[in-house]
Amino acid sequence: MNQVERRAGWSLAAGICVAVLAITAHPCSGQSDAHKKKGPPPHEPTSAELFDYIHGVMLAYSPADEVNDNLEISIDPTATVLTIKQPDGHCDIFLNALDSNTIVWDVYDASDSMQTRSPLARLTVNAIAGKRARTCYDTDNNVDPSTPSTRARILFSWTLIPDGSGFQTKFTKALKKLIKISGGMTEKDIFK
Repeated sequence: MNQVERRAGWSLAAGICVAVLAITAHPCSGQSDAHKKKGPPPHEPTSAELFDYIHGVMLAYSPADEVNDNLEISIDPTATVLTIKQPDGHCDIFLNALDSNTIVWDVYDASDSMQTRSPLARLTVNAIAGKRARTCYDTDNNVDPSTPSTRARILFSWTLIPDGSGFQTKFTKALKKLIKISGGMTEKDIFK
């Protein structure tokens, strides 16, 4: 067999192998998982669902010291004003005026010179510059001028919150989403 015939034989065999591979290989089988179709996006909670969660935990973990109790929690139809009724009056928190980048938690000793009280978990969130975070009223529905309007605070009984429950993380996430839906300042990562 001469050299030309041998090369022609190998070329023919290589061509047949390529044809067989092309026919049997599926065009999408070589794609990685990143290129395959993704499932539907995760369900984003509505303002009503977020309020239901916030309402439930604010009542479940409410302080019970007859000063800082969360007696009633409501939200207006536009989902922009969260009203918290306490024994000394109520506060309207303007969700659309809050900056979700400023949410902080601390443990607060609610004791005073007259009475010892259980510690409170206190969430504080600041208003967007130039806006009011809240307006508080006394029991006669008169504005309480002693309450700072540049920040809103939400109180919980520290002893009622279960250890390891992730409550603070979950509540913060729900509140940030509600602030975003209501038109407040959304979370930004300034360190990217």
